[in-house]
Amino acid sequence: MKFMILIGGNHEGWAALGREGRDRIDAAHESLVEELSASGELGEVNQLGVQATDARTLRATKHGLTVTDGPFAESKELVAGYYIIDVASIDRATEIAARLVETEFAPVEIRVIHEEPVDF
Repeated sequence: MKFMILIGGNHEGWAALGREGRDRIDAAHESLVEELSASGELGEVNQLGVQATDARTLRATKHGLTVTDGPFAESKELVAGYYIIDVASIDRATEIAARLVETEFAPVEIRVIHEEPVDF
C-alpha cells in the first residue's frame, strides 16, 4: 500500500531549532531515506516551499475566486515536506513516521494513497 507522510511545520518552530537542531533533523532524514531506499519502501521524498512567494492558496467565495500568497490555510502550520512510501500496512507507515524528528514540534500526518483511477 502506498502512503503519504505529510510533515508539518511553522516558521517559528524552525527558527527556534537553531543550526544544531536543523542539522539533527537533516541527519535523521538522511538516515531514514537510506534505510527506506535499501528496503525498497521509499517512493519519493521532498521538501516543499514555505515562503509566501513559493505558493498560493485558492478559495472560491460568493464574490469569486480569492487567491492569496503563501501556503497558509487559516493557521500558522503548513506542510513543509512529504514522503511517499510503499509499505505493507498503516502500522508500518506509522513506525516510519514516528522516526521523524519533526513530531517533537509539529504534526506529522499519514494518508493512504488510493491508486485506483479517479473517474469523474
